[in-house]
Amino acid sequence: MIKFPFAQWLSFVNPVNFDFHCHSIVSDGLLPPEAVAQRAAANGVDLWALTDHDDLGGLAAARVAAAEAGIGFVNGVEISIEWKEIPIHIVGLGFDAADPVLGAGLDELRNGRIERAKRMGAALAAIGIPDVYEGALCFVTNPSLVSRAHFARYLVSIGIARDVPGVFQHYLSPGKPGYVDHRWATLADAVGWIRGAGGVAVVAHPGRYKMSGGDMRKFLDDFKDLGGQGIEVTCGSHSPDHVLHFARLARSYALHASRGSDFHGLIESYADLGKLPSLPEDLKPVWRLLR
Repeated sequence: MIKFPFAQWLSFVNPVNFDFHCHSIVSDGLLPPEAVAQRAAANGVDLWALTDHDDLGGLAAARVAAAEAGIGFVNGVEISIEWKEIPIHIVGLGFDAADPVLGAGLDELRNGRIERAKRMGAALAAIGIPDVYEGALCFVTNPSLVSRAHFARYLVSIGIARDVPGVFQHYLSPGKPGYVDHRWATLADAVGWIRGAGGVAVVAHPGRYKMSGGDMRKFLDDFKDLGGQGIEVTCGSHSPDHVLHFARLARSYALHASRGSDFHGLIESYADLGKLPSLPEDLKPVWRLLR
């Protein structure tokens, strides 16, 4: 497991301002890793993880920039999975970025993303919006990772919708004409890769998944059985009711609680880096697992 000066955080009188969910241009964020680190530091973040989708390419630069900015850094990634045909994201924290099994698994996921993107372009062409895949590539910095966000930015640029959320609502969410099903990693894959690399697996933004309460509990049963240890309680897309609900589940399942803005950039984010409310005081913060 990657270590950081744990005693430094224990010495804080106030809660540690940690943000363990954000993105850079290595996946679908709008800023380079260095700029994300600088923004985190400017916003008073004490401990930060960069969690690009299915890619570790920004971690080295992020670590250097975080050290220069005087904030703690933890390796992170957000892995795309499918559980009972429901797309879900699992954040990995504190792992060895050189682990070959994790690296190979993420390579395979990125290759699948490219094929999915081409099929999305074909689906949109079928409803009269041609060349979207090619247009989306103009918004891509990392050619091995093309996401729905890049499609959305292109569609906004040509006037198909007013903003990125509007594109997702009408074209790119499940059941809409530009959405394409894809076979992602399994829950066992993602948790196994993270744990095998010495890291901690965390359920990302659970309030965004279309699950009944019973399904969420079945999912968390599976997650715990496989070695999952954390859940995002406070995150950019969670309402106050979500925070209360997932705090209760964290207690019920003895999961450590994570906190993450899901920052992509100033114009496309639910919340700014490090600006979320603190976790409920009785929960165990996930950074305590990263000694």
